[in-house]
Amino acid sequence: MKVELSQEHRQLIDAVSGERLMEFTAQLSKEIRLSGSLEELRAFEYAKEVLDNLGLETTLSFHDGFISLPIEADLRIADESIPCITHSMSVSTGEAGLDGELVYIKELDRTLTVAGKIVLTEGIATPGAVQLLENGGAAGAIFINGALTHEMTVSRVWGNPTPETKKQFPFIPVLSIVQEEGERIKAKLEQSNACPVWLKTIVDTGWRKIPTLAAEIKGVQEPEKFVLFSGHIDSWHYGAMDNGGANATMLEVARVIQEQQLSLKRSLRIAFWSGHSHGRYAGSTYYCDENWEDMHENCVLHVYADSVGGKGATILGESNCMAETKDFGGLFVEALTGEEFTGKRFGRGGDQSFWGPGVPALFMGLSEQPISDDLASQTLVKLFGGIKSGGFGWWWHTTEDTLDKLDKDHLKRDCQVYAAVLYDACTRKILPLDQAAGVKELKHALTEYAELAGDRLDLTVALQRIDQLKDLMEKFNETMELRDWTEYEAKEINGYLLALSHKLIPLNYVNGDVHEHDLAMNQPPLPLLKDIAALAAAVPESSEEKEWQTVLKRRLNKVEYQLLLAIRSAEELARY
Repeated sequence: MKVELSQEHRQLIDAVSGERLMEFTAQLSKEIRLSGSLEELRAFEYAKEVLDNLGLETTLSFHDGFISLPIEADLRIADESIPCITHSMSVSTGEAGLDGELVYIKELDRTLTVAGKIVLTEGIATPGAVQLLENGGAAGAIFINGALTHEMTVSRVWGNPTPETKKQFPFIPVLSIVQEEGERIKAKLEQSNACPVWLKTIVDTGWRKIPTLAAEIKGVQEPEKFVLFSGHIDSWHYGAMDNGGANATMLEVARVIQEQQLSLKRSLRIAFWSGHSHGRYAGSTYYCDENWEDMHENCVLHVYADSVGGKGATILGESNCMAETKDFGGLFVEALTGEEFTGKRFGRGGDQSFWGPGVPALFMGLSEQPISDDLASQTLVKLFGGIKSGGFGWWWHTTEDTLDKLDKDHLKRDCQVYAAVLYDACTRKILPLDQAAGVKELKHALTEYAELAGDRLDLTVALQRIDQLKDLMEKFNETMELRDWTEYEAKEINGYLLALSHKLIPLNYVNGDVHEHDLAMNQPPLPLLKDIAALAAAVPESSEEKEWQTVLKRRLNKVEYQLLLAIRSAEELARY
């Protein structure tokens, strides 16, 4: 895959204004924007006004979202009051609170046994950590953050609950405290075998009307096909970086494309979500549910914007991507910043609600802080999974996410990357999807699963098919570089490339039904087969082994058949 910055690319990039970006950000982040609040609605209306003035057709709609707003938290240890916060989707104790005995557990694991205890532990409150505590019998949880407490959503439920998924809501109260207080409490615990604790959490959780804003710049050749560019407007506190700067980037991309009068082959659809921070992606999930077929049939790429333009955010080479979109996004990062793009696999977060329809995805945040030895960086890198990068900054999800945390030049730089990527995706003749790279990732996962399964589950057919698919896609990549395709040929090729995405992305990222939404828990590649680890751990010839063989054979059937369908699409490509 090649990228050449054309005159139109340069025209677009040069038109990006740092001053305009900061002006947009200041307007969007002048109020705290809780999901479903009037303050949030005013930010939506401001974004709509900007887009309307640019001449875009906009739609501001409302729907029911299951939203959880932390209201109040108290913590007392030996009659001493400790400053703390509670979290979205935490259990609300009510005014009576909860009494218990405090224990300190530095690191949580699956063997944890703390029946009836309130657990003090290290790190940021995450759904996975809360689940480990619940499984271990904890009555409550207190997380020790860094110098500041970080707001979080602790539910595993992705989007609005169903009768089944609501069983996954947390059933214990969850608090967070700063490191200084955590160290003092740990010292008290060392001096006493028993440490009584009382805590209170007040969380307002329920259904609210939340907005979605959508706008579109129509393509002239294939207007029904579109690139989705999305981000959330709701915020923790003033959220100037998260997500005011990203929303400003979305508005600025729309402005420069529209004002430069650049013609697009495919449409650019811009969507602003609510319910990200307080509803575990309720807005984007609802949009997917309401537009599943349109997303499946017509969306060629989803590009996401979150927490861009931060002060000190000099690492752009580790933004999230899929294997098949890595080279495309990386080419623009490298061309505009000079930084090598290594990318990192998407985790289960950030409004990535469109994997079921098989939509290719690129970026979540774009720029991050360099990793350092300070506690905030070391804590956030565990959450973000960087190598050189250490997350979005110590102020992320805190009261300190204010306008002074943005760097105008960094915001402009990030916006220029987004503008170039989106313009290219909307105008490129052949879709920028390296399906061979996605197949390679699946092959690696299948090979590891086969080694782990040994003779307990036969993955021979799946391995043969992934090899056949790999050969077909590598040959297509070689051919693609040699010809200038006609518009008719390009349209057919793009159809087969999307058909491959519809088969391979759910295989690589989805554990359940493609019309449902998996829990907000990270998963390995090819999650349908992840329980081969449980099969490998089972006692040979035991009932447990036979049960796992039964369920995994059924899942393997699905993998094999999806690979067969993918081969058929690849064989169509091989005709060119």
